[in-house]
Order: sequence, then C-alpha cells, then structure tokens
Amino acid sequence: MNADFKTLIAESVESIASRWDGSPRFGIVLGTGAGIVADHIQAEATLPYGSIANFPVSTATGHKGNLVCGTLDGHEVVAMQGRFHLYEGYDVDHATLPIHVMHAMGVEFLFVSNAAGGLNPKMDSGDVMLIDSHVDFMNRTSPQISAAPVMQRPSFRSDQAYDPELIEAAHAIARHAGFALHQGVYAAMLGPNYETRAEYRFLRRMGIDVAGMSTVPEVNVAAANGIRVLAMSIITNVANPDVLESTSGEEVIEAAQVAAPKLKSIVSGLIAQIQAQSASE
Repeated sequence: MNADFKTLIAESVESIASRWDGSPRFGIVLGTGAGIVADHIQAEATLPYGSIANFPVSTATGHKGNLVCGTLDGHEVVAMQGRFHLYEGYDVDHATLPIHVMHAMGVEFLFVSNAAGGLNPKMDSGDVMLIDSHVDFMNRTSPQISAAPVMQRPSFRSDQAYDPELIEAAHAIARHAGFALHQGVYAAMLGPNYETRAEYRFLRRMGIDVAGMSTVPEVNVAAANGIRVLAMSIITNVANPDVLESTSGEEVIEAAQVAAPKLKSIVSGLIAQIQAQSASE
C-alpha cells in the first residue's frame, strides 16, 4: 500500500474518531434498501459520508449515505448505510476506502449485503442468499494490485474470503428463526444497467445464482486485510429471460425491505454468538 493511500485512510479514521471514540469489532455494509437495518443500531454518531475526510458520496437510489456508529444489541458496530459503486465513477481504491478504514478501526468481522437479481428459479423475491463464491465481470483493476506494492500482494483465492464457519452459523440462525436461506454464486457486474436476456442466459448456463453490481471489491479488500466475511444477497426479482419484465429501482428497494428483518436476524445472531464464544475462551 503506498504512502499516499495510507495517509487517506489515516485521515478518514481521524475524522471519524473526532466524533466517535468507539472500537468496533464488527463492520456492516448495507446495500440498496437494506439501510433500514441501521435503524436497529443504537446510534452514537451518524456521519454523512460527505462529512468524513476523503469519503466519496453515495449517489445510488436507496443509499442514504451515512456511516452509523454505535451499538447493536449492546455490541459496538460501524455500519455503512449505503455504499459506493464503480458505476458511479469511483475507482476501486476509493470505492473500497471504507473497508480499509474499518480495518484500521479494529473491525475483525464484516457483514456485507447487496440487492441482486435472482437467476436460480428456486428463489423468490425477498429471499436471502449467502454468497460462497463469485464470478467477477467488473473489468477493473484488482484492489490488492492497485493498493499494494508487488512484494506485499496477498496470495489468496477470492472465494476463500467467504467464511465457511459464518455461513454454517447463519444457516442455523435461519432454521431457528424459520425462514429460507439460500447459498450460491454471485456474479459481479459493472452496471448500472440491468442485464439483457442474452446475459441472463449466459450467466445461468455458467451456474450463477444471482447477479449484482457491488460487493466483490469490498470482499477482496476485507480478505486481504484478514477480516472474516459473511456476504448476503437480497433477491429483489427472479429473472426469466424468456419473459423478461422491466425492473425499477423502487421495486428493488421494496423487495430489499421485505428481506431486511432476515438480515438483521442473521447479523445480530452471529454477533451474539461470536461475542459469547470470545467470552468463554
């Protein structure tokens, strides 16, 4: 990581620390429509992205653009209420700057959510899928290449970023709560347009379960920094390429709001389990 980028991270951390002195172990990234999960956080500081040094501004529909700092069920967390996309014109380093900042703040676990179009016919709108691997079609520079000198580049396979123990624990939480929880492969598309019929057919033949426009850069940066990750896709619609219907940003937000209680249940349950396990060690 070059000195200039380290300086950007340090300045962002200092900007947050001047208004919140917490030491969060848990980070949360809330995608389109899922920002209402942040309403369950007992906020001690709500910082608009524009007020944080070096942070970009979130322009996507359904992204409030706040960093919410406080406690969730008594445990310190820092949550992004909206994210930054490459299609908004940001380079990968700036789009993933908050993940670097979370790491510098002490975050060890990252819960990432996104809104995604379903390709697997077994899924329904409002369902949640745990990501266990991805295919990256974003056609952009890898964050570990752009932010790290040659001799310090991490060597890992990206699907190793999706923590199998967290995935297993999330399934147990969903079974106990009584809601369906899928698991599968995420395709990261650059966007901002939705996929064509031909693209949907191509992705389905590749074994892709859902397609979205985010998450992979953030997951790669988290993994490169040793952060354990659980990534979740909210299924906002299930595409049938033979009878393809139009999709609006408002419909995506509505479906995400249906799934938000499931996300909250998973995140709260995992945090409680991790903290209890740490206390017993």
